[in-house]
Amino acid sequence: MSDSKDCYFNEQPQTKRGAERCSAFLEAATDLFMEKGFDAVSLDDIVQHAGGSKSSLYKFFGNKEGLFTAICDHRRDIFLKEIYMNTDPEALDIRSFLITLLKNFHRHLVKPNNAQFFRLMLERIKHNPDLADYLYTRGPERILHDTCTYLEKATQQGLIACDQPMASAKVFLGCLWNFKWKMMTGVSINETAKELDEYVEYCVNLFLKAHEYKQNF
Repeated sequence: MSDSKDCYFNEQPQTKRGAERCSAFLEAATDLFMEKGFDAVSLDDIVQHAGGSKSSLYKFFGNKEGLFTAICDHRRDIFLKEIYMNTDPEALDIRSFLITLLKNFHRHLVKPNNAQFFRLMLERIKHNPDLADYLYTRGPERILHDTCTYLEKATQQGLIACDQPMASAKVFLGCLWNFKWKMMTGVSINETAKELDEYVEYCVNLFLKAHEYKQNF
């Protein structure tokens, strides 16, 4: 799967101390932005909570917008690690891989801090349309590309018949649209673990049946 490690910095930290300072800025800014909102937080507020100096913040991130972009990059890296956790395309059969992927994706969606930050991100996108393209190509588009590549490989191995892997990848990831909508709008997600397992397995079984899965399930 894709290695996403291309976190944004105005200038890369060259020392352990610099890296630790960047991490402190990211953590403090994330907490403050989610607590008060982007516009209500100043760089002085962030420095006061994180330590260091405003000059260091400017050096590493350029400005507050650059800092927010770096936070998005950092959280995206965590997101990609979480959704691919316990998945190994070489070791797992296709059904197990797809079920694990959907379950991991759902777990990420329903975490309260992730939902809160996602809504903050949507608010920032309204003021910075370029940020939308930047985040999409480095997050959702990567997952879509990875899923497409996996379906192509499964087709080449004769496990499924998938003539339009990109379209099929979109259909597959769309299984979680209801959860994503609830997350975006703040509606409670009340499904039990058992209900989620049943839903995910139903979606994967239906998806594989439509793609002429070669094994019985």
